[in-house]
Amino acid sequence: MARVVVDVMLKPEILDPQGQAVANALPRLGVTGVESVRIGKRIEIEFAGTADVERAREIADKLLANPVIEEFTVHLPDGDS
Repeated sequence: MARVVVDVMLKPEILDPQGQAVANALPRLGVTGVESVRIGKRIEIEFAGTADVERAREIADKLLANPVIEEFTVHLPDGDS
């Protein structure tokens, strides 16, 4: 099996309340110096045979990401060729 990774993030101009909640909680945990936090999702698609990045890009565009508020990247996981 060959794996392709799709990372989906909110566009920079879209408010990320979940990321803000994490950023606001960090000082209470003693973590300082963090300016902002953005939360997204990682989807791993396993293909029979070879990795099909173009097919994964099509899947992400049609199903996994909302193009109005999200952007995505498609790549092979580290260590895969």
